[in-house]
Amino acid sequence: MDKLIKLSNWFEERIDLSGVKKFADKKVVPVHRQHFWYGIGGITLFLFVTQIITGILLLLYYRPAADSAYESVQFIMTSVRYGWLIRSIHSWGANLMIFFLFVHMFSTFFMKAYRKPREMTWISGAILLVLALAFGFSGYLLPWNKLAFFATKVGTEMAAVVPFIGKYILRFLRGGDEVTGATLTRFFGFHVALLPMATFFVLMFHLVLIQAQGMSVPTSLEKEYEKKPRTMKFFPDFILRDAVGWLTVLGLLGVLAALFPWELGEKADAFASAPMGIKPEWYFVFLFQTLKYIPGRILSLNGEALAIFAIGLGILFWVFVPFFDHRAQKNLPSRTFTIIGIVLVVYILVMTAISYIFS
Repeated sequence: MDKLIKLSNWFEERIDLSGVKKFADKKVVPVHRQHFWYGIGGITLFLFVTQIITGILLLLYYRPAADSAYESVQFIMTSVRYGWLIRSIHSWGANLMIFFLFVHMFSTFFMKAYRKPREMTWISGAILLVLALAFGFSGYLLPWNKLAFFATKVGTEMAAVVPFIGKYILRFLRGGDEVTGATLTRFFGFHVALLPMATFFVLMFHLVLIQAQGMSVPTSLEKEYEKKPRTMKFFPDFILRDAVGWLTVLGLLGVLAALFPWELGEKADAFASAPMGIKPEWYFVFLFQTLKYIPGRILSLNGEALAIFAIGLGILFWVFVPFFDHRAQKNLPSRTFTIIGIVLVVYILVMTAISYIFS
């Protein structure tokens, strides 16, 4: 303990940490019936850090080329000590991170935490979700196995449906007209350079906003909280509660990675037939299933193009929802938007279940 104090004093003599200490002493978190939702964002951040660490370890052995990518992942899983475990943690961690991102987004939505002055916090969080989905989509192809190859082919074909610019988006994503080694190299660049850089800046902006504005109290509990406000100190109380969630998720991640190691499958072959029931990753399945129900022509227009356009409008509406929910901005009950959120959650769950059960 004396050594830690001496080390702390040594740093304080060289780096002025008084501002950080003052901020930590004053920073508090509201305590109410729904305050447990505050920890979901921290769990998501913890999983993102896990992805960075395991991704760097995998990068030491991975080779992003069509003739060596599969073999390099195979080498990691069979010859590198604990390589199979690191890859499983990375793969399971990506899925858990996206799952908790969705939970965090919808809990924030239902608590109306996007109301003034937190509009930009919501928008930056929505951008982070899009970046996380892009991480998942780009990383899925990197093992260069058959399932990832054809799923990427299906996923990129959806971009071609976009009116006027679809074929250009397709060529940009694939690096050509077909999914080839150029696509793999391009996705690798997205996954390890472009997306991490963009995520870093957006994440820093998001975290600064959260620290500056504090945690929002749900509109349904605001009057009750004003009458009898309760808070806990951010450090160490809230951090310790967050740490319990991190350790729990780390344990879950370890169990999933050890008991259900992520399969590698067969190597990609552009001349092989597509596997039966091919579909994208689970977080895109509801969109994939939706497009299957869209007729080819709607009022003499391309049905898929209209569906993609409608989905794009829906995403824009969701990103900028703080500016549409005027009642929440006035701290009034916003039942219409709550119903919209419930319908969206039910729709995602139902369409995903239909895809996996009946397809």
